[in-house]
Amino acid sequence: MAEPKLPLHDGRPQPRPDWVPPGCAQDSGFATWVMQGVRPSGASVVTPPARKRAKLTTADYVRGVRACDTSVLGRAITLVESNAPAHRRQAQELLAELLPHTGRARRIGLTGIPGAGKSTFIEAFGLHLVNQGHRVAVLAIDPSSAVTGGSILGDKVRMERLSRDPRAFIRPSPSGGSLGGVTRKTREAILVCEAAGYDVVIVETVGVGQNEVAVRAMVDAFVVLMIAGAGDEMQGIKKGVIEMADLMVINKADGENLPRCQAALAEMRRVLHYLREATEGWKTTVQLASALKGDGVADVWTGLGEFFKTGAATGAITRRRREQAVAWMHALIEESLRTSFYGCEAVRVKRGAIEHAVADGVLAPLAGALALLEAQAG
Repeated sequence: MAEPKLPLHDGRPQPRPDWVPPGCAQDSGFATWVMQGVRPSGASVVTPPARKRAKLTTADYVRGVRACDTSVLGRAITLVESNAPAHRRQAQELLAELLPHTGRARRIGLTGIPGAGKSTFIEAFGLHLVNQGHRVAVLAIDPSSAVTGGSILGDKVRMERLSRDPRAFIRPSPSGGSLGGVTRKTREAILVCEAAGYDVVIVETVGVGQNEVAVRAMVDAFVVLMIAGAGDEMQGIKKGVIEMADLMVINKADGENLPRCQAALAEMRRVLHYLREATEGWKTTVQLASALKGDGVADVWTGLGEFFKTGAATGAITRRRREQAVAWMHALIEESLRTSFYGCEAVRVKRGAIEHAVADGVLAPLAGALALLEAQAG
C-alpha cells in the first residue's frame, strides 16, 4: 500500500510528519495539520523595528519614583546599577535629588543557609506587613554564577502572592560576585525605594557565611533564618553570622519538625549567653516560625518593633546609619580607584604579560602588583 500523503494548503502532496499516527488518511478524523506560512509572490516579509523606550530625564525619574510608578522605579534601580559612565553620572544626579526623601524606612537584612525557606518566609512576612498598612520593598539578591556570571533571578516567581500585591515591590538583582551576596549597588537601591514611599525595605541575601558583614553594613536590623537539624547552631557560630544577628528565627517549626525546632530554640538561647550583643542595648532574641503555615510571623514583626524602639531610645540606629554612610563613602572611593586603575591604558598594555609571568612563577605576585602600580603612575 502506498504511503498516504497529507495535502498542504496549496494542494501539493507532502510526506506525513513522523508524529502522525500510522495509517492516518485525510478523512480519518485526525485533526492536526502542518500549514506553511503564506508569502505573497515576489514580496518580502518586513519585520517592524523594535520600539525603544523613551529615554528618561533625571526629572522624569524623580517624578516617577516619588509617585511610586513601579515601572520608573525599576528603571531607576537599573540606572544606579549600571556601570556605563553616562548612567553613573545621571544616577548620582538622581540620588542627589532623592536624598532629602530618604531615611524614613526600616531597613531589615535577612539571611540564611540555602533551604532555610528565605523566600517563603519573606513572602509570608511581607503579606503580614502590607495587611498591617505598611508598604514593603524587597531587594532579593540572587547569586551570580562563577562560571557564566548569570543569575536565575527567580524571587518574583517564588514570592508570587507578594509580587502581585500593589503595596509591595520586589526587585531581584544579581550579586555579581560581590561579598556578602549583595550587589554593590544595593545601598543606592535602598534609597530609591525609600524615596518611593516604602516604609519597610528588606534585603534578602544569598547566605554565604562570613561575608554577610556586607549586608550588616547597610541595614538597621539583621535577621538570621535557621532550620533545626542542619548543624546551624554550631556552624552559625563558626561563620560569625550569629554574632551579627539582632533577631534569629528558627523556621519550619511545624508538624513532626516542631520538637526539633523547640530543642534548637532552647540550645540557641543558651549559646547567646556567651556572645556579645550585636547592637548596643539590645539582646539578640530567638523565635520559632512556620512560614508555610504563617505561625510566628506576626511575632517576628513584634520582636523587630521592640528592636527599633530600643534602638531609637539608645540612639544605636542613628549612630549605625552615620557610620554606614561614612563606610559607604570609603567603599565608593575604593571602587573608583579600582576602576581608574584597571582603566588606565598603560596598565592594560602591561597587564597580560605580567599576569602570565606571575602565573608561570617567573614573577612574584608582589613584584607584579608593584610593576602595574608603577605603570599607572607613569
